Amino acid sequence: MERDILAVHKGENCPQRIVTCEYCEFPLPAIDLFEHQEVCGNRTEFCHLCSRYIRLREKDHHESRCNGVPDNTAESSRDARAPEREPGDAQRRPPPHDFSRSRLLFTIAITGFAVLLGDRTGIGSMAPLAVQLHTQDRHVMIDNGILQVTFSNPEGIVTGIRYNGIDNLLEVLNDETNRGYWDVVWNALDGGSGKTGVFEVIKATSFKVIVETEEQIEVSFSRPWDPSLQGLLVPLNIDKRFIVLRGCSGFYSYAIYEHLGSMEWPAFSLGETRIAFKLRKDKFHYMAVADNRKRYMPLPDDRLPRRGQALAYPEAVLLTNPVEPEFKGEVDDKYQYSCNNKDLRVHGWICMDPPVGFWQITPSDEFRTGGPVKQNLSSHVGPTTLAMFLSAHYTGDDLVPKFGQGEPWKKVFGPVFIYLNSVMNGDDQFTLWEDAKGQMMTEVQSWPYSFPASEDFPTSDQRGNVSGRLLVQDSYVSDNYISANSAYVGLAPPGDIGSWQRECKDYQFWTKANEEGYFCINNVRTGNYNLYAWVPGFIGDYRYDVPVAITSGCKIDVGDLVYEPPRDGPTLWEIGIPDRSAAEFYVPDPNPMYINRLFVNHPDRFRQYGLWERYTELYPNGDLVYIVGESDYQKDWFFAQVTRKKDDKTYQGTTWQIKFELDDVNPNGTYKLRLAIASATLAELQIRVNDPNKNSPLFTSGVIGRDNAIARHGIHGLYWLYNVDIPSSLLQHGDNTIFLTQPRSSSPFQGILYDYIRLEGPPSSQSSRIL
Repeated sequence: MERDILAVHKGENCPQRIVTCEYCEFPLPAIDLFEHQEVCGNRTEFCHLCSRYIRLREKDHHESRCNGVPDNTAESSRDARAPEREPGDAQRRPPPHDFSRSRLLFTIAITGFAVLLGDRTGIGSMAPLAVQLHTQDRHVMIDNGILQVTFSNPEGIVTGIRYNGIDNLLEVLNDETNRGYWDVVWNALDGGSGKTGVFEVIKATSFKVIVETEEQIEVSFSRPWDPSLQGLLVPLNIDKRFIVLRGCSGFYSYAIYEHLGSMEWPAFSLGETRIAFKLRKDKFHYMAVADNRKRYMPLPDDRLPRRGQALAYPEAVLLTNPVEPEFKGEVDDKYQYSCNNKDLRVHGWICMDPPVGFWQITPSDEFRTGGPVKQNLSSHVGPTTLAMFLSAHYTGDDLVPKFGQGEPWKKVFGPVFIYLNSVMNGDDQFTLWEDAKGQMMTEVQSWPYSFPASEDFPTSDQRGNVSGRLLVQDSYVSDNYISANSAYVGLAPPGDIGSWQRECKDYQFWTKANEEGYFCINNVRTGNYNLYAWVPGFIGDYRYDVPVAITSGCKIDVGDLVYEPPRDGPTLWEIGIPDRSAAEFYVPDPNPMYINRLFVNHPDRFRQYGLWERYTELYPNGDLVYIVGESDYQKDWFFAQVTRKKDDKTYQGTTWQIKFELDDVNPNGTYKLRLAIASATLAELQIRVNDPNKNSPLFTSGVIGRDNAIARHGIHGLYWLYNVDIPSSLLQHGDNTIFLTQPRSSSPFQGILYDYIRLEGPPSSQSSRIL
């Protein structure tokens, strides 16, 4: 193109030239202007003269004719759509969003929309606007006067969230497919796909309006699967749903995954599924995951090679030249912000100017896998916020569901809630976190929601409840029953004792018993379950032998249940606390070159990077030796039995010693060594007694675990319990030593995190006693 023609082309004709919307002044390519203004012009603005809401495209004409007379006539062209449920189903209602001063500081609409102001007397007098749906060829937008959510059509990717004067909370520099999306990691089980997993953003092929009323809009973006897609897309029918309610400062999302029971549907494994939101890096700089884990965060640019140095694995980066000098010398690693499911209820980000909070709220764990203490990712540098539903983090392949050819399966993930809040300029932005926690409690108390339209999501009256009391019987601790204080009690699919920990296809329902052991598991989906439990302070797992059948509206009282934890004889000595965690053991200070300042003098010291390397520094000349009666496990038992780093940068296995004395040995009895393991990574536990050089160990676990908790700053993973018989012939009067060897040594991350170790004497009143 000639130069003079090129200039005209760029200024007037090029479809990619940047122009601005006449309604919001947002810059965008000219080719997208018409479609954008079609949507943007339908936004409304409140006219203070006549107290009506006027579309922006009609504003000029309205202002020239407005006479200031209020018009109370309702105007709506909406075609109310009935939900999927049949007449007579439970009435759907939005959760009770509390706008009192104690709950809502200030919720402000997008520029040009109604303003809802909370004060000491409660919500202002202005009623919230009806929810509106605007559909274009390439985008769908839902607007409730507080926020606008825009989706690609028909893919169902969240491309924009407009709120509080910010045109888009999501990263506008990213491609539309990389802003807010559902994704999966999967593998075909045909032997040809490897084990790395196929990452797939779920892109729907069909858009449908499910519910459209003034109170609620629910839309569906679905993608069916058929055999022609084999090897290309995960073999699942996926229906992504999004819901916006009237007067609600946020939106909900859930999805229905289905693998049909037909032999045309191939076998596959599902390694991960989640929702990811990529927020604007120029806006969101402060992250909150918990009361003691919130801080200003580095920028994603700081992780790039010219500003950061990758460490032992790519997720961990040492910030050497960050944009903000205050972060220099820190380590950033997304795994430092992982949480147990039971604690992963709300997390997100705060933008300081204007003050806006973006929060992901998960009101229930029923659709998550692995039980209440399974760890998952939360938010991290990006700024990124995740809603994790299924993952192998801190567990490995044990929690990757594998589906056979033609195996029928259906599951609903969610709904989860994306909550937006704000305060007035000049107010304390950090109160947004407190408000988000309050909103989380409201969502939890509203579960199960009554408004999702899918028949696959049962309402409260279609579920059942189970209650009872759990007691513990251990005659070596007490002659009486012991209340199972703070026991975790749950319903999960039928299986062996402890199978709930590795169950990853269906739903689980957990609660925590009170001080007297009473529990109530509410709102359980219909189906057949076993009741499982574990009790902090006691080893092992409980399973109620009577199957539990949940029907709609049932209220089952199982009465008093008694758990008898593993026990043969009296305790001769013990190390640690049986709580499925290694947190009580010694966690060293980090290397000062690799710190995260958040975790300095923090109760979660184990979240610092590189603690595995401190073992060799602390024990340069020999491995750990623990002397019963003298050593203190809080100071003298390293939190992880890791490999030893050698001078040639290879690694070798380690052998720990437990030394103890016996004043006598019962020659006719068998002693019992109980070893509860909080996590293992490609490790092996070998046990020898009084002879470290014996070729064959008394016990070996074989290679166990793929938790990777050592590298990922986890203090626990999957739980293992080993009960080892020690013949009295191996013990002696006086000094004894138990050798714990972990020989596997190809990586610094191989090792074992112990939970609790106990030696029991024979079950006799004449048992040995500890000196």
